[in-house]
Amino acid sequence: MVELLAPAKDAEAGRAAILCGADAVYVGGPRFGARARAGNPVEAIGALAEFAHVYRARVYAAINTILTDAELAEAVDLAWALYRAGADGLIVQDMGLLECDLPPVRLIASTQTHNMSAEKVLFLERAGFRRVILGRELALGEIRCIRAATSVELECFVHGALCVCHSGQCFLSYAIGGRSGNRGDCAQPCRRQYTLEDGEGRILARDRHLLSLKDLNLTPDIGALLDAGVRSFKIEGRLKDTGYVKNVVSHYRRVVDAELARRPGLRRASLGESEVDFEPDPAKSFNRGFTPYFLHGRRRGIGSFETPKSVGAEVGVVKAVGARGVVIEGGVLRPGDGIAFLDGGGNLRGTRVEGVEGERVRVADARGLSPRVVVHRNLDREFENRLASGRVARRIAIDVALRRERAGVLLEARDPEGIVARVDLPAGELEAARGAGQMAGVWRRQLAKLGGTEFREGTIEIACGEAPFAPVGKVAAWRRELVEKLRAARSARFTRAEVAPPKRTDHPYPEREVGFEANVLNAKARAFYERHGVRVTEPAAESGKVDLRGRRVMTTRHCIRHELGICPREDGGQKAADLWLVDDRGRRFRLTFDCAGCHMEVWMGTDQGDAG
Repeated sequence: MVELLAPAKDAEAGRAAILCGADAVYVGGPRFGARARAGNPVEAIGALAEFAHVYRARVYAAINTILTDAELAEAVDLAWALYRAGADGLIVQDMGLLECDLPPVRLIASTQTHNMSAEKVLFLERAGFRRVILGRELALGEIRCIRAATSVELECFVHGALCVCHSGQCFLSYAIGGRSGNRGDCAQPCRRQYTLEDGEGRILARDRHLLSLKDLNLTPDIGALLDAGVRSFKIEGRLKDTGYVKNVVSHYRRVVDAELARRPGLRRASLGESEVDFEPDPAKSFNRGFTPYFLHGRRRGIGSFETPKSVGAEVGVVKAVGARGVVIEGGVLRPGDGIAFLDGGGNLRGTRVEGVEGERVRVADARGLSPRVVVHRNLDREFENRLASGRVARRIAIDVALRRERAGVLLEARDPEGIVARVDLPAGELEAARGAGQMAGVWRRQLAKLGGTEFREGTIEIACGEAPFAPVGKVAAWRRELVEKLRAARSARFTRAEVAPPKRTDHPYPEREVGFEANVLNAKARAFYERHGVRVTEPAAESGKVDLRGRRVMTTRHCIRHELGICPREDGGQKAADLWLVDDRGRRFRLTFDCAGCHMEVWMGTDQGDAG
C-alpha cells in the first residue's frame, strides 16, 4: 500500500487534502504538537477522521514534542481521546510515552527522533513503532540501506520547507531565545540574516540568510523512492493554508498515480478518484525555490541566501521605468498579481500589479525597480482565484445492477471492497415496459445520477430482461435509498486497524551514552533509555539544567563553505578552518567543518555576550 500524506492545519485543510486525493493527513491536537500554532480540538479531529474513513483514508495525530514529567499524564489522556475520536495513528517523539499506558493504535516515530541510520530505525522498529519518518537529509542510497535492514513502514518528506539542522537536534532557537523546536515553538533563527567572518575577522559574506534553505521538491524522484522502499510520501506544511494544500496535493496525486501505474504490484492506500477543475502547479504556491536536497548527494544551489521568503517564478526583466509604468520584458502579468524582486541593495521588495498594457505594467509602488532587475511573480491572482472557487470532489466508483430474482426485481450496488447494498422494488409500482428498449435508457440515466454523493457510476447493468416501467421520480427515490443503504453498509463494515500497544523491550540502543541531544525531559524517558543500556549524562536542554554556552547547537549536512564555492575539497580553497556567523545583535556562532563526514556544526559562544 502506497500513501500520499498531506498536512492539515485544521479540519478545513484536512478535508480539502482528502478531496484532492490524499490517502492520509496528519494534524495537531490541542497540545503537544511540533507546530504549536496548528493545534485543533479533539472533536474537530474526530469529524475529520469520520470524513476521511469514507474514502478509507487515515488521520494521524501529532503528539510530537518532548514532555515534562508534569505533562506526561495529560499527553497520555490526549492520546486516548484522539484514539476514541477515530485517529488512526499517533506521531510521537518522546520515548517516555512508550513507558505509559497507550491506546491500541499505530505509533509513528516522528522525524524529530533523528532517524538517520539503519541501526536507529531498526531500534525503533523493535521498540514497537509501526512506521518511522526518515530524516530529510538522507540520500537515496542511505534509504535503500535502511530498507534492506528493516521491515517497518518508511515515510519520507517529498515537498515543503526544510529544517537546516538534523531533525530533533536543533537547539539554536532555544539557546538564543528560549523558544524550542522540540517543544513546538521554534523561532526559526535559520531564516535570519548573518555575516560570515573568518578567524582573522575578514568578511566573507555580509547580511545574507546563510542558514536558510530552498524548499524540498522530489517530484521527479517518486518512482526511485518507491523502488527504494518508501511507502508514505509526506508533504510538509501544517501551517500552510487550504489553497496551498489543494494545489500541492493535487500535483503529487497525479505524480504518485503515474508511478503506481508502472508498478502493478503496488496500489494506493485509499479509495476514490479526485476531480479538480484547476491545473495544479507547486511553483505557484509559497516556495523559496526548489531543491532535491541531498537525495542525489551533495550539490550546490540548495540555499536560499538572498531571502527566506517566497520569491515566486521569474516572469521577466525590467527594461525601463517611466511615469506611465514599468516596462517588463519577457513575461505575462495581470492586474492583481504580486511581484517580487531584489533591489540594488540585495533587499527583497514586493508590490502589486494595478494595470497592464502590453509590456508596460503599472504597479502600486515602483521603488527599487530599475533596468535589468529580474522580476518574479509571487502571487498569481488568477490561479489563486481558481484555487479558492474551484470545485474539488472525490468519488468512489460503484457498480449498479437492476436484477430480476424469484422474489421480484431489485437494485444492487457493489463498491470496490465488495460491499453490497440491495433495494427490493415493490412489484405493485412496476409495470410492463412501454416501448421496447426505451426504459433501459431511462434506468441507466437515473442510476448514473450520483452527483453530490461520494460515489460515481462504474458499470450499470440492466439484467432483468426488458426493463420495467416506473415513473422517473420513483427510480430516483430508489437510487437514493440504494445510496443510503450502501453508505450505511460501508460505515458498518469499516474497522480501524488496531495494534497491541508496544511492550517494554530491552534491546540495545545504537549508542551507549547520550547527552542533552537525546532530548530526555522526563523520568520515564530516562528509564526507557537506561533499560536499553544507555547512560544518560544530561537531561534535555529544555530542562534548564544545561548550559549551552560553548556547546554545539546544530549539526547539518548543509555546508556554507561548499555553497559559497570555497570548499577545500572541491574548490581548492583554504584549509577548513573555523568560521563565524554574526547575527544582527552581534552574537557570534562558531562554525566547524568535518570534511571527512561532510557536515557542518554550529556552536554557541563561550561568554555571556556571545550567548546572548
